[in-house]
Amino acid sequence: MIHDFTYLQPGSVKEALAMLAEHKDACKIICGGQSLLIVMRQGLVQPEYLIDIKGLDELNYITYDDKTGLRIGATTTHRTIEKSGVIANTYPVLAEMEEKLASIQVRNWGTIGGNLAHADAAGDPAPVLTALGGLVKVGSATGERSIPLDEFYTDLFETAMEPGEIVLEVQVPAPPPKTGTAYKKFNLLESDQGIVAVAASVTLDGDTCKSIRIVLGNAAPTSIRAKKAESVLAGKKLTEALFEKAGEAASEECEPVGDIHASEEYRRHLVGVLTKRMAKAAFEKAKMKR
Repeated sequence: MIHDFTYLQPGSVKEALAMLAEHKDACKIICGGQSLLIVMRQGLVQPEYLIDIKGLDELNYITYDDKTGLRIGATTTHRTIEKSGVIANTYPVLAEMEEKLASIQVRNWGTIGGNLAHADAAGDPAPVLTALGGLVKVGSATGERSIPLDEFYTDLFETAMEPGEIVLEVQVPAPPPKTGTAYKKFNLLESDQGIVAVAASVTLDGDTCKSIRIVLGNAAPTSIRAKKAESVLAGKKLTEALFEKAGEAASEECEPVGDIHASEEYRRHLVGVLTKRMAKAAFEKAKMKR
């Protein structure tokens, strides 16, 4: 049962931040609400005020240039990202990820800012955006700051945002030359959340792995960088044997929890398999880039 609350609909970001500063811990931001309303119905969250920013068009945009990279406003829907020609041309892995995110109904209404702020370890965008070196710009009535996504999540459903801050924008740097990125989640139903997921981004210098980021989804309380697995591959000429070792390292450093969907052991196995496959897939994509 959802308890009574006061619904507030600001007309601008400035007004929304002022409302948030006024009501502080007594309020929640809603930007689609498909996750928030569930926890409200369960009684886990009982805000006195809901501040609805879904209609703020000043946060609904996708822009790109070679210097500043990609910028996605917080109220941009998943469907808009999925169908964006800019993203398809520059970050195709993002469009591919969005095609598999929940159902088309969810993608038509859910927003990128709401998804990231909800901080569900099984969410699809966070691993991919982290692999791409993404940041989240947050703001409050007193200012703005950008937080790298690999520092944004502190625990399950918890972020590094301070009271009074909201997500304003997702920032992704322009991809370096010879960079490939791949993402895969393992699930039983195509529209369901992944039992585990892995994103990998590889940048080559000739035949050598110049840099690599491997990010695990739903394999710990938050999405996490598999840094031991990365160290297996970084600075080396990549081979099938090294991909196998990277998968083994990722399966050892992840922190999965067993549930009705899969045991801890099975999740570790999946992490190892997907890490090997995604690192190799990213490598193959990087070899095709100029």
